[in-house]
Amino acid sequence: QVQLVESGGGLVQAGGSLRLSCAASRNTRSINAMGWYRQPPGKQRELVAAISTGGSANYADSVKGRFTISRDNAKNTVYLQMNSLKPEDTAVYYCNAHAIILTLEIDYWGQGTQVTVSS
Repeated sequence: QVQLVESGGGLVQAGGSLRLSCAASRNTRSINAMGWYRQPPGKQRELVAAISTGGSANYADSVKGRFTISRDNAKNTVYLQMNSLKPEDTAVYYCNAHAIILTLEIDYWGQGTQVTVSS
């Protein structure tokens, strides 16, 4: 079973930056894509960005040009650099690892880290 540990959330003013990190451990060879999701207060969880093992990334339209996802396969770590933060970016951010074990596809989640952007 894959374990994910997130870090880097916090409180920042609008226009500021934060960098989230997510380190994976246990059965990391099964991991295919990794990504970040977020859940704003009172709303559903949504995809922010995802990146494949090969480095191909995709982003939600709302964060394109402001957020950058990257991955260090040697360290089994994925990062989310968030610039030009807006109050609407306030949410709990969750790290995701999509694993393929034999014929099963399994999603693993981190515990979540709070990002609060003040206006």
